[in-house]
Amino acid sequence: MRLKFSAITVALAATLALGTALTGATAAYATPGHSHSCTPAPGVIAAKGPGVFPHSADYDPNSGTFVVGSLAHSTLSSVGPDGTVRTLVDDKDMVSLQAVRMDSARNRIVATNVDYGLADRSTPATKFRIAGVAAYDAHSGRRQWYADLDKVANDGKQHLVSDVTIAPDGTAYAVDELTPTIFRIDRHGHASVLLRDDLLAGNLDIPGFLNGVGMSAVAWMPGNILIVAMADGSLVRVPVHHPEQAAKVQLSTGLKTITASIRVLPDGSIAAVSSGLLSGQAALVQRVRPAHQWKSATVTVTDTVTDPVTSAVTAGPGGTTYALSGGLAALLAGRPNDGFTLRRVNVR
Repeated sequence: MRLKFSAITVALAATLALGTALTGATAAYATPGHSHSCTPAPGVIAAKGPGVFPHSADYDPNSGTFVVGSLAHSTLSSVGPDGTVRTLVDDKDMVSLQAVRMDSARNRIVATNVDYGLADRSTPATKFRIAGVAAYDAHSGRRQWYADLDKVANDGKQHLVSDVTIAPDGTAYAVDELTPTIFRIDRHGHASVLLRDDLLAGNLDIPGFLNGVGMSAVAWMPGNILIVAMADGSLVRVPVHHPEQAAKVQLSTGLKTITASIRVLPDGSIAAVSSGLLSGQAALVQRVRPAHQWKSATVTVTDTVTDPVTSAVTAGPGGTTYALSGGLAALLAGRPNDGFTLRRVNVR
């Protein structure tokens, strides 16, 4: 059954709120450098970054700061615990940097390049035609490589690379919200299709804007398994060595629609956050505890987020978890904003 929504502006915001698994997979399963985890974790970080409009955030344990992208600009920025925002990357070859992942083990930032038609470099010809993943040196901001996934897909379709996750060996896996495609990108930026499967096809329609919105987030898990969050609240398990064996995870109850983001917790469970925009209700934070190598899982509600639009959940200092509200409603309305908010949430 397809889900139908009537307001195009609200629907667009819902699509923007989809798709970032701020997994913390690298932080949870790789060996970080110097950690700032002893720094007290503030309850709310009011970031002083007008016009940034981030869709996602990830925590850098080496610097004790968060890293965010921008849907309005092709920038990556750091966010300190006091809310100070500093530009790290301004890549004129990109359009919008949506999903952001810290790869602390290799001192790099990996980000997805998309075009909703809202950025300062958007054009009618590139709207939903830009699909890529870039890697940047975390200190210098120099781009190390760029993988053009539209070229790899070679299917002439619209694309939206909603999320990327990084395995401990440095391999990145990216998911496409508009086609049932998972991409594999090696440490040097060489990309290929890992899986195309109708199991990953979207079943969420946004009338007048997009049809078949599917994969919103992805996380690498021990056992070399990808867990893919679908916008409709379901999860899919993909064994990397045998992607043809992909299957739905049997959940005790579905994740709250629209599932916007997931984060891997240190014990191997997942924190998921929904977007509360369409319902007008607080976004839900849910904990997903797996069984039998993610063939099944139990879902419980742990917290709510009342900020206007919640699009991501990420690790924070000292094992904390934060939800991001990036000002996406203002971006849609063409209004400036004063900044964005990272709010600590309960995942227990």
